[in-house]
Amino acid sequence: VQLQASGGGLVQAGGSLRLSCAASGRTFSNYAMGWFRQAPGKEREFVSHISWSGSQYYADSVKGRFTISRDNAKNTVYLEMNSLKPEDTAVYYCAAASVRTVLAGSWRYWGQGTQVTVSS
Repeated sequence: VQLQASGGGLVQAGGSLRLSCAASGRTFSNYAMGWFRQAPGKEREFVSHISWSGSQYYADSVKGRFTISRDNAKNTVYLEMNSLKPEDTAVYYCAAASVRTVLAGSWRYWGQGTQVTVSS
């Protein structure tokens, strides 16, 4: 599976962004999809994942502010981010795997990342 993330940018605190991740190469609907992020000097951390059928799970730090969704017809997963905070600043990565987990090391396929910067 090849993944291409997009939609990052610079936004003020309280603003919104929508990230997209387009997949190709294998049957998209067979895979769970996830979003992770990595801030400078920190380890990659789990943000959210979604099953092939649409079941969602979120990190506590983003629950209520971020929404993950997928369009299997378009082979795309989205991350709608609202009420953004400066601490959300990071490179955001999409990932695909057969099994959902919060552990980054367990995800097989990764996109190239898209930068999200939230100014205070």
